[in-house]
Amino acid sequence: MTTLTTKIKTLKQDTQLTNTINQTIKTFKQYKKNATNNELFSELSYCILTANCQAQTCMNIQKTFPHSFSTATKNQIKKHLKKHHYRFPNIRSQYIIESQPYKNKFKQILKTLDTIQRRKWFIDKIKGLGMKEASHFLRNIGYDDYAIIDTHILSTLQTHKIIEKPKTITKNKYLQIEQQLEDIAKETELSLATLDLYLWYMQTGMILK
Repeated sequence: MTTLTTKIKTLKQDTQLTNTINQTIKTFKQYKKNATNNELFSELSYCILTANCQAQTCMNIQKTFPHSFSTATKNQIKKHLKKHHYRFPNIRSQYIIESQPYKNKFKQILKTLDTIQRRKWFIDKIKGLGMKEASHFLRNIGYDDYAIIDTHILSTLQTHKIIEKPKTITKNKYLQIEQQLEDIAKETELSLATLDLYLWYMQTGMILK
């Protein structure tokens, strides 16, 4: 057992924290069960926006957008991003616009493809989504078998001497680290989705989607 698994097991004994995390996961599962294609597209747009940007800023952008991301124009999206001082208003608004034609396929894709192909479809079809962002999207809509390997997770794993933090993450490196996280998830009796929330809390002191 590593020091990291010991710390996670200790955190699991914090009733308030565990209840908050479990409620967050429950919210994700509601997306999987009840979300419309438009709601799924809104969450996809959020995950496109989060790459190299603060999650809280992107949550505020998503929450306050006065239109539907699935039907909005590029100018409407770009204007809203600039209002929130978002770093990449032009390219990210373009990514969202180019994703709109796929919006009515989401529910079918999610139901018919397996774990590997599901993530691959979103990476292949949606500009702006890599392994991390596609995993983030799928986790946020209730699929708990993907790891979101961002800088916070990498730092935590390096601190506990599980990995050497790589300068860049290839697909193979991502899958390798994801497997290491899956091993930790099994040791701590958590899904990858739930483990991610504990690890993020350890690094930031926050529980965010």
